[in-house]
Amino acid sequence: MPTTSRRRGIDERASYLAPELLPFFDDAFVRSCDLFEEYVGRLTGDVFARSGLSQACREPVTVAEAIERAGLDPRAATVPVDWMFRMLASRGRLAEAGEGRYRVVRDDAEDAATILAAQEAHDPRPLPSFAIAALAAERYPAVLRGETTGERALFTAEHMSTWAAYFSNANVIYSISNKLAAVAGEAVLPSSAASILEIGGGLGSGAAALCGRLVASGRDVSRIAYRFTEVSIPFLRRGRALLEDAFPGVALSFARLDMNAPFGDAGVERGSADLVLAVNALHVAKDLSFTLGEIREALAPTGSLVAGECLRPFPRQAVYVEFVFNLLESFRDPVLNADWRPNGGFLTPEQWTEALTRHGFRDVRFVPDVASIRDDYPSFVIAAIVARRA
Repeated sequence: MPTTSRRRGIDERASYLAPELLPFFDDAFVRSCDLFEEYVGRLTGDVFARSGLSQACREPVTVAEAIERAGLDPRAATVPVDWMFRMLASRGRLAEAGEGRYRVVRDDAEDAATILAAQEAHDPRPLPSFAIAALAAERYPAVLRGETTGERALFTAEHMSTWAAYFSNANVIYSISNKLAAVAGEAVLPSSAASILEIGGGLGSGAAALCGRLVASGRDVSRIAYRFTEVSIPFLRRGRALLEDAFPGVALSFARLDMNAPFGDAGVERGSADLVLAVNALHVAKDLSFTLGEIREALAPTGSLVAGECLRPFPRQAVYVEFVFNLLESFRDPVLNADWRPNGGFLTPEQWTEALTRHGFRDVRFVPDVASIRDDYPSFVIAAIVARRA
């Protein structure tokens, strides 16, 4: 996301971002995002070569043909290789040859280490994102060959501290999702007593951002019942430790909840939540239709959903954040729907709007409005999605 717009070549951030959001997207943050996008692009080229795909694409090939020539496992490789084709084509390293075929036009090595060094000199706070991307790049060929899964390759005990640093609010590249969701969540929360249900709470950074914002605003947080849920027991324990220590005045409760199973299994009562919060969670729902239905049933009649999500500005656009998560089956292989869930991973604003309105929500909006930003800033990929129960 460069500071200058694509169409006019001037800085238009103040035109597109509300005053309370503008400080989140300062020059330091934008520079870090640009460096991370370039880092991922260079890692992608390296993975492409190490996986045998560069050699397989000397002549025009489809994704399936490239996978076969490189000896990869199509069950694991189809989505990541399709993404790499689109990413490397956008960088001028592959060229489209028609009928879904691509060929290599540049295969010179690009040094990712120089970009990492530039980030270290610029701002060390986002380095956990770089570390996770490097971990994924190291494990990519083995996953594509079917020798292991992305889940086993990335989420081992030895890498828990790396993930904890990645999901932290200290990591400004990740924490932007939490900040936007916190702004949107505070805006829709009733001013009196309120009940919040968070799903996919991870290590607690989203809850910490929202609770911290409520405390800073002078809100009487003793009147807020906050139910924090997460499917991973280790994550749930870490989230609980963080939140109980940081926010003793909030009425916190904790439970294991699988967003792919009935919420009632976790003790969630129908119509009990004024706000359902989900940060970087809904895009991995196995059946988004089912999960949105459960969220709607959990909401009070006037309740709202706030989902902090990466968005795909345009259909088929390769979003650099996908580099890591395309290795995970839960990310790349959900139940699909041609109208509003045509692919795994991230959705466009239009697809989110269609999904929500079809499942009993209204007044869908995005904070900030990516649809109005994307023509000038096509790399702007983050927003809080807000919708009321219809």
